[in-house]
Amino acid sequence: MRRRGGRPGRRRISNAVWWVLCGIVVMLFILILSKTGQIESRPSIPKRRYRHEKYAEGLNMTEEMLSPTSVSRQVNDQIALAKAFVVIAKESKNLQFAWDLSAQIRNSQLLLSNAATRRTPLTVLESESTIRDMAVLLYQAQQLHYDSATMIMRLKASIQTLEEQMSSVSEKSSKYGQIAAEEVPKSLYCLGVRLTTEWFGNTGLQRKLRERSYVESKLKDNSLYHFCVFSDNIIATSVVVNSTALNSKSPEKVVFHLVTDEINYAAMKAWFAMNMDNLRGVTVEVQKFEDFRWLNASYVPVLKQLQDSETQSYYFSGHNDDGRTPIKFRNPKYLSMLNHLRFYIPEVFPALKKVVFLDDDVVVQKDLSSLFSIDLNGNVNGAVETCMETFHRYHKYLNYSHPLIRAHFDPDACGWAFGMNVFDLVEWRKRNVTGIYHYWQEKNVDRTLWKLGTLPPGLLTFYGLTEALDPSWHILGLGYTNVDARLIEKGAVLHFNGNSKPWLKIGIEKYKPLWEKFVDYSHPFMQQCNFH
Repeated sequence: MRRRGGRPGRRRISNAVWWVLCGIVVMLFILILSKTGQIESRPSIPKRRYRHEKYAEGLNMTEEMLSPTSVSRQVNDQIALAKAFVVIAKESKNLQFAWDLSAQIRNSQLLLSNAATRRTPLTVLESESTIRDMAVLLYQAQQLHYDSATMIMRLKASIQTLEEQMSSVSEKSSKYGQIAAEEVPKSLYCLGVRLTTEWFGNTGLQRKLRERSYVESKLKDNSLYHFCVFSDNIIATSVVVNSTALNSKSPEKVVFHLVTDEINYAAMKAWFAMNMDNLRGVTVEVQKFEDFRWLNASYVPVLKQLQDSETQSYYFSGHNDDGRTPIKFRNPKYLSMLNHLRFYIPEVFPALKKVVFLDDDVVVQKDLSSLFSIDLNGNVNGAVETCMETFHRYHKYLNYSHPLIRAHFDPDACGWAFGMNVFDLVEWRKRNVTGIYHYWQEKNVDRTLWKLGTLPPGLLTFYGLTEALDPSWHILGLGYTNVDARLIEKGAVLHFNGNSKPWLKIGIEKYKPLWEKFVDYSHPFMQQCNFH
């Protein structure tokens, strides 16, 4: 009976504890709700503006395109990947699969086109089947190992093949261009034959040249303006003489010393004898280098080298260097003594003190008399520098792996141009410049200092002996590149250096009129030989 009496008291205690716990839970719930309300009442964080957003606006991107869940974007990505797989499938000769991919690409593009036309975004519902079909094909491509790594390897192989093809085409282009540049046009050959025949058949023409071509005293008069040209091209030489005469303020004081070879000697004399009346009183002398007794292999190292059969084989067959010699060096002009006579001007003209050397591929469009009063400051050669770009400095032309070159010449020294040069022959003789040239030619007997040509030995020979002239005296590049029209207008001498000579079919058309206006196309021999 006593135990039963105690039970109601225990129940009252348990009920009290239960109500206390419920009260605590209710209070915690209220507290949590109040905290949540405070969080929601805080101001929202502003959307960050990414630094590339301005770039995206510049591309006129829409929100749909920028959205990571965009259906259009997914379709575009599939198209881009499928196009790459089409290329690989074609290279793998899997033409059927390439066709399937191409057809599905067209379907996807049509889907995008329709959405763009109605100006509403693509929906998942309308694009689901297209995306699924494309995904199946892309999965098949992966099963065929059309994965990224394979694609990269194939593209690299394709690029390498294209580079090899481009190199081959470029080499062939250089070869054909060089062959075209070495061509003697039929019209020029015809003119030489007709003039030679005329010279030997017309004694009056020979007498006319002796009487009117020059006065012996003029050839040695250092108060006159002496120009020299070494060439076997009759028309090119006539353009140099004609353009100089027509632009000279005192043509009667101009003397041209022309040196050619025995083959063209009679033709050259006949041409200037026939056209003497058009030269405004300019004096013309024609010589052939075979008459120079000092020009022999014992005195001239390069003559011995040029006559060497191994040298000729090296530059024209290429058998001795596995074809490494550039095609541009295999040009007959490099084996012509006319190209090397520029280093023997004091021997050619022993009585002269100053002379202006002109290449036969130049046109004169200003009076050149001021060149003879330029102070060369004790230097031998006056020339226009060509080092506006780094590839026209000494290291471009010479082999700086050779210790002899490294020891004597600054690789960044400024290059200069042959083609219009003022030579002080007094200083030349005093400094024995020809001896310097011989020294370097003998050192280069094994062709390790430079390849064949006249500019590299010229850079060595006149190193420290060259005075820079104003660039407007000599404008280069009309035979291989585009030249600023303003430079051409201001230029005194325009040089058609390069393969595209104006008398050839490959000449640059827009520059040909600058040369052709000094050619007399009305001459009977010019018409008979089809010059036009």
